[in-house]
Amino acid sequence: MKSILIFLVVLVVFSACSKYEGQGGAATIKGVVVERKYNSLGNVIASYLAQDQDVYIIYGSENTFYDDDIKTSFDGTFEFRYLRKGVYKIFVYEDCNTCPSGKKEVLKEIEITDKNQVLILDTMYIKKI
Repeated sequence: MKSILIFLVVLVVFSACSKYEGQGGAATIKGVVVERKYNSLGNVIASYLAQDQDVYIIYGSENTFYDDDIKTSFDGTFEFRYLRKGVYKIFVYEDCNTCPSGKKEVLKEIEITDKNQVLILDTMYIKKI
């Protein structure tokens, strides 16, 4: 009898916990990063798939520091797997002449609404000088 009571208490405690954005789910976010090379006049002189580019993910809409990162593959693709329902921010850095750091983020905010969802982002274009 005691073990059944303990089991019920544990079951209630764990079922009452809400799961926040992050790893532990079955959803996936996929995307492609394309680099655009510009000349001094601001014209695109080349466009190619971004190989070995860092891509960052932020779990939730309130956070400002990234939670995980991954590098793009040889074909510019990336994939964040095993995510839960919730809001996510995906970003990459591009070159910026007028920014103090020389870099600027290209950010996309999306929401996973189904536990097995596969979200495919629009192509992320980044500027290379």
